[in-house]
Amino acid sequence: MKENPRPGRLGSAVRREAGLLVRDRSVWIGWLVVLCLAALAASAGLAEVRQQKAMLARLVEADQADRMAVLKSQKDWGSAAYHGFHLTFEPPSDFAFAAMGRRDDTAWMHRVRMLALEGQIHERDAGHPALALVGRFDFAFLAAFVLPLVLIVMLHDLRASERAAGRHDLLVATAGKPATLWRVRAGLRAGGVFACATAPLLVAGAMHGTAAPTLLAACALLLLHVLFWTIVCACLAAWQQSGEAILASLVALWMLLAVVVPVAGRTAIDRLVPVPSGADILLTQREAVNDAWDLPKQATMDAFIERHPQWADYAAVDRPFEWKWYFAFQQVGDQKAQALSEAFTAGRLERDRLAGWLAVIVPPILLERSLQSLARTDLRAALAYEARVRAFHAELRQFYYPRLFRNERFDPAQFEAMPRFTAGAATD
Repeated sequence: MKENPRPGRLGSAVRREAGLLVRDRSVWIGWLVVLCLAALAASAGLAEVRQQKAMLARLVEADQADRMAVLKSQKDWGSAAYHGFHLTFEPPSDFAFAAMGRRDDTAWMHRVRMLALEGQIHERDAGHPALALVGRFDFAFLAAFVLPLVLIVMLHDLRASERAAGRHDLLVATAGKPATLWRVRAGLRAGGVFACATAPLLVAGAMHGTAAPTLLAACALLLLHVLFWTIVCACLAAWQQSGEAILASLVALWMLLAVVVPVAGRTAIDRLVPVPSGADILLTQREAVNDAWDLPKQATMDAFIERHPQWADYAAVDRPFEWKWYFAFQQVGDQKAQALSEAFTAGRLERDRLAGWLAVIVPPILLERSLQSLARTDLRAALAYEARVRAFHAELRQFYYPRLFRNERFDPAQFEAMPRFTAGAATD
């Protein structure tokens, strides 16, 4: 009967390797670098989230006061609808500090009016050009792209350095089970990297009130990512080549997975799924609105009534200017741009779906997308916010249209029934 390995053999190997690690300055330097970078990424994310929340708190209060002041000074429903601005926004989630995601390149705040909505949604600042080029250094970026490089540096010469020092054969002969030796050595180094990366994340999450399941899910994702790169590095470290050759091979693999495949994949997806630009939507809507001034009023009202037949009995326009006609051609402008807007949304979703399939074979992108999904900063969260803005604008129209088309008496007290925007993500 075959004897089982002694239970203390693994523990002995762990103690021996831990003792060697204590004297290995290069490993400690690597761990310290990871700890500092993780702390920097987490603190920068917390600072950005606090800034966004502080700005939103000020804007929400100012928006309420400004709107009430403006509405009280109006004399009719049309003027109130024209001058009244409404703040819509998507506050950062309790985990957004770790993965800012699409909040850097898509709008998460608008001030909308009863005018044509598509132009208000797609008219926004271009954003910070540096962030658009290289992205933000947040925890998701660190975990997905920087940690693999640290693991490569730490693990590429597990065996090559021993061969170069002439100790390899002696270690193998005295180890009992050589595989256990290399696994323990790689596991301790990678475990230190994982601990140094997650410690600042957990501290920042606790300070920010992040839900425990979210933090645990993020740590599990990071553990799988570290495990993948540890296995890859350990396998190539067994290659009978010099440390320099192994390092070059691992860096080339990292370049392939972190740069070449994502860039090539994004280019291919963009060509495969053409998407109209926001500028096209904005131009189409503005042209429709501007052209309405020169068209017969009945043509505008007919196009409006086609979508809103309930106002057919009130569609007659007898004066050179009436507010119901003005807001009707604003609505028609949105109707003219609707096909482009829907194609824009559908195209972005399809590109995101294909990018998700690509990420299955590109671990850095898969981790980054997964963390952004946990933080609700991915494309789907951005589109959900746009959908809430559209729904809110529709509620505004439902509030004003009866008063405009029926020419109801202006009563500021009715503003208490005006719809109010409800944000989607949870705040502290």
